[in-house]
Amino acid sequence: MELQIILTVVQPPPGVLFAVQRGRDELLPPYAQTAESLSFALTVRLGPARTDGSFNFLGPYAQGTPDDRFVYVNSGVRAGQADTPWERRAKIKLGGIPRELVEAAAGVPHRAVQAHIHGTMRDGGPVCASVAPPAIAWQLVKAGG
Repeated sequence: MELQIILTVVQPPPGVLFAVQRGRDELLPPYAQTAESLSFALTVRLGPARTDGSFNFLGPYAQGTPDDRFVYVNSGVRAGQADTPWERRAKIKLGGIPRELVEAAAGVPHRAVQAHIHGTMRDGGPVCASVAPPAIAWQLVKAGG
């Protein structure tokens, strides 16, 4: 079963490139971008439930161990931008998606879970490290198609 995910970075620092990491070194560019936000669309697979009942997120975008799956949102040098002082990655924890949203969207072609991620850290640079509420909020949305 597949789960569509939309990651929207809001208020990113100006002039900094962002990309989602696929596997070890591939980069997924945003499918939509304005000065106020940029969005990525990706799909993960849901394998058999883990022994504790949690979701088993799989696929090339699901980084980390089975106990701690996440998606990397890279920025600056890590997103392929050479002329920047920034070289960061933000971890978007897949286990942080509310269970009811995963259950409502998994396997449904025109539904996705969407994260709104605050894109700028206090130092003025791009978001980095593990992103937790209130810097991230999930919702169920209608997906393209």
